[in-house]
Amino acid sequence: MSQVSAYTEEKGDVICERIIAGESLRSICADEDMPCTTTVCKWLRDIPAFAQQYAHAREAQADTLFDDILEIADDGRNDWMARHGEDDAGWQANGEHIQRAKLRVDARKWMAGKLRPKKYGDRVAHDHGVQPDNPLSDLLSEIASHGRKITD
Repeated sequence: MSQVSAYTEEKGDVICERIIAGESLRSICADEDMPCTTTVCKWLRDIPAFAQQYAHAREAQADTLFDDILEIADDGRNDWMARHGEDDAGWQANGEHIQRAKLRVDARKWMAGKLRPKKYGDRVAHDHGVQPDNPLSDLLSEIASHGRKITD
């Protein structure tokens, strides 16, 4: 692993393209012609244009992860195993493969939710316990929709 420390736009572009394609920064930096992760972190701190490009790449990576989720979920290969025993011939669910696919999906869902929370994050409904027929209900709804705070 080379300790390439001089930032170039070309290196920045390659790193961001590979991030968008779904690679981790660690795997990218493991390549011999790439800088180490510490160097990339310094670039992120010191080069605003690269930091912005990298942030956009991470957001786009969430879309790649979303596509990965669909591919993993739709891939039924190896979900079933043929059994050839005398008393148990036939097909049996491959629990290990199914659990690994579930783990892969869950990891990507979590990461996509962190990278683009507004698009892929869990939506939380806030219930303040106010009944619709309560006179405060309309006031609270109006305040919530306008983002105003109640002050003394």
